[in-house]
Amino acid sequence: MKKKPYDYSKLSLSTITSPEYRHLLLLLGWVWYFAMYFLTERLIPESRCHVIHCVVDDWIPFVEYFVLAYVFWYFLIVSTLLYFLLYDVDRFRRLQIFIITTQVVAVIIYIFWPSVQYLRPEEFVRDNLCTRILSVIYSADTPTGVLPSLHVGYSLGIASAWVKKKDARVSVRVFVVVAVVLICMSVNFVKQHSFLDVVAAIPVCLLAELIAFGKSYWLPKWKNKRGT
Repeated sequence: MKKKPYDYSKLSLSTITSPEYRHLLLLLGWVWYFAMYFLTERLIPESRCHVIHCVVDDWIPFVEYFVLAYVFWYFLIVSTLLYFLLYDVDRFRRLQIFIITTQVVAVIIYIFWPSVQYLRPEEFVRDNLCTRILSVIYSADTPTGVLPSLHVGYSLGIASAWVKKKDARVSVRVFVVVAVVLICMSVNFVKQHSFLDVVAAIPVCLLAELIAFGKSYWLPKWKNKRGT
């Protein structure tokens, strides 16, 4: 049965630090990340960046249709956070901690080991809606600061949060997992990331998983298996 929406009717600047609402302060993590994103984009010259490339990148073809999965990522993040904010505050808190952890680790790497990729096609063979969307993305997003991929990192965090939500419908959890798999594939097929960026996101996500869910989820399961 669906829970009642969380009551935000008494939310104000004076109450946001109260135990009832202070989970909202975790959203400031996005403000910090976007500030650091713009700073690193402008202060770190491309000449200092390490070129990211591997042989797998050459095996993966450019498929513009994957941009649909790529941009669905934005909807998935917003809708998931909003749903948890209204109906599952504890899960919202843990997912935000997961996201903030990936953001902090990624920004540190972007600063001390800046990266760039040159995988984007010089021109599009076809002119369609997908290539037009990609043109906008390419022009707005530079190919620097790519390892690890936060597109992948956030997606894995969302999948983790939904899979653990046992009161959610199986169809919803399956849909999210399939969507996340397609999103993770899309970053390579639209040439926004190297395969190495995807691989590098995995250990970052494992760290975020331990911080966000470790004590309350994985530790009890481990103890139960040991019979303690």
